[in-house]
Amino acid sequence: MTDPPDPMQKWPTGRLLSTAARLVEHAWTEALEKRGLTHAGMIALHFLDAGPLSQTDMARLAKVETQTMSRTVERLERAGFIERRADESDRRRMLVTRTPAGDEAWASIRSVESEVFPAHSDSPELRAKLLEIIHRAAEGRWD
Repeated sequence: MTDPPDPMQKWPTGRLLSTAARLVEHAWTEALEKRGLTHAGMIALHFLDAGPLSQTDMARLAKVETQTMSRTVERLERAGFIERRADESDRRRMLVTRTPAGDEAWASIRSVESEVFPAHSDSPELRAKLLEIIHRAAEGRWD
């Protein structure tokens, strides 16, 4: 007996992308929860590889509202992964930096993608198309 045809074969690309994104998010969430992090927290820790950043800059890079990044930073701060300090050149501005615990957390999640998706394809064409979709969908939202 053969398997029935996959109904998703006839879905529009946008619906497929949305479904794939949701399933990827679930896999990430499970893997990161084991390390005491969220997907948003992982992204924030990644941005801090470049050095201290303001919450506003982090929100712009993540393409989220400033309030959303604020909540992520608060959670990371409570967990001891980051700290906020006044900018030496502008004491009104707060900069976010990773703590040693944050460095350890970041190091522990660097391999999550290969653990969660060991057989995934990292083709340049797929990456280029996904980046195009992301940039086009974000136009005018987080300038």
